[in-house]
Amino acid sequence: MNRIAESELIINDRGAIYHLDIAPEELADTVITVGDPFRVAKVSKYFDSIEFQGQHREFVHATGYIGKKRITVVSSGIGPDNIDITVNELDALKNIDFSTRTIKENLTPLTIIRLGTSGALQADIPVDSLVVGSHGLGLDNLLNYYRLEMNSEEQQLLQHFIAHTQLTGNIQPYIASGGVNLIKHFVDGFHRGITVTCPGFYGPQGRILRLGISNPTLVDNLTSFSFGNHRISNFEMETSAIYGLGKLLGHQCLSINVIVANRVRKEFSKDGDAAVEKLLKTCLAIIENI
Repeated sequence: MNRIAESELIINDRGAIYHLDIAPEELADTVITVGDPFRVAKVSKYFDSIEFQGQHREFVHATGYIGKKRITVVSSGIGPDNIDITVNELDALKNIDFSTRTIKENLTPLTIIRLGTSGALQADIPVDSLVVGSHGLGLDNLLNYYRLEMNSEEQQLLQHFIAHTQLTGNIQPYIASGGVNLIKHFVDGFHRGITVTCPGFYGPQGRILRLGISNPTLVDNLTSFSFGNHRISNFEMETSAIYGLGKLLGHQCLSINVIVANRVRKEFSKDGDAAVEKLLKTCLAIIENI
């Protein structure tokens, strides 16, 4: 087995992986990712006990128990570039032997669930509602740096999406499915649809402040896309990267977002903190029993 060099896998003095500053024994098999570092405490306050907690840069983490369920919650920060760090390092903690710097013979699949905020792209998905991403459709290019293989359904969805939106230039969309073993647990009270991931908040999501944008019809094109029973429900900045990397690494991943803005109806949540609290309480009650 090939040894992974110090420059490729960075381990700090306490035996923790560099960016997340988590040691292998500190990571649970069930991981909740949140973008906001302050949201880690909002999750861990529901833990019955906490074993480990810490912070390095924007990466805050806590591992503990809800009942008999061991869970790690970690903040990723915003964007697919941070997800590249987060998911690869989570995988390394489980599936690379830090003492020998080699990939373990027996791999451990993680359950990775993103709990985040998002903007709805359908008029009938109101603010403060919860959306499960059946697929992550990436406009961010991250997975184009990896060898992502799409199944036939994913290929058909992507082909129809490209034909519908007529995206040109440097955008090379990709798509990956959410974890089928997870999505079945999040049905009642949840909307479902394709979650689009963008590499920014303003121009990449069709917002215009002082700068003109190259694709002013993007939001309309995303809203009007459909293929079979599939439509685009929402967009944000992390899901497709989690789904794509998770698929390649053999993990079960799911992204669940509370809607804080409806881009079609031009509405924003009147109480975003309460909306996030609803997301966390609802999902943690389900996660405990998965």
